[in-house]
Amino acid sequence: MLEELRRQVWEANMELSRRGLVTYTWGNVSGIFREEGLVVIKPSGVEYEKLTPGMLVILDLEGNRVEGDLNPSSDTPTHLELYRAFPGIGGVAHTHSVYATAWAQAGRGLPCYGTTHADYFYGEIPCTRNLTPQEIGEGYEKNTGKTIVEAFDGRNPAYVPGVLCKNHGPFTWGRDAAQAVYHGVVLEEVARMNLMTELLSRGGDCRAPKSMVEKHFSRKHGPDAYYGQRREQS
Repeated sequence: MLEELRRQVWEANMELSRRGLVTYTWGNVSGIFREEGLVVIKPSGVEYEKLTPGMLVILDLEGNRVEGDLNPSSDTPTHLELYRAFPGIGGVAHTHSVYATAWAQAGRGLPCYGTTHADYFYGEIPCTRNLTPQEIGEGYEKNTGKTIVEAFDGRNPAYVPGVLCKNHGPFTWGRDAAQAVYHGVVLEEVARMNLMTELLSRGGDCRAPKSMVEKHFSRKHGPDAYYGQRREQS
């Protein structure tokens, strides 16, 4: 199971590169083996062209290295905070994708302006608050994770599988590493669409009606979902 997870996490990291969400080494993906409490994550500063499954680092939820010779991603403490706080997630992805990062640098969450957003994210994708100088100086990456968890007080992380970190960039998550990357791709597209929408609307209220948001989210998620093909029970 652990070797399969290592392969899945490697493939998810490579998908970030294929989708154009990372420049040089600006991104990372992890996955968790919940039964053993082990996390597989990209090593720090390794170029995607050189990355192999064997280079990935395996850690426990306290950040202790279990397997691997390389240093884990510098964002590892953020990933670990998310795994501890959101027990339903199985993968985390982080990028500095251009449009999502621009919104993060502006300190703005992503309002739901249309059905593309509503199909995957139920309501606004939040932006975290600024970290304090003390939080930056003492455990910066860990405190980044804590501010994400704080931003989800009253939000369901399964319904809004992503966040913008102020002055930093997006983190997304999902049931596994592949879905975490998928949500990262969608978030970037939503950020690009939202920017264009605001430019064209010249400050008008473009928020999608609540009834449309409810319809589009519920037709893909939950007990009454009907989007896609049903799987026959064997």
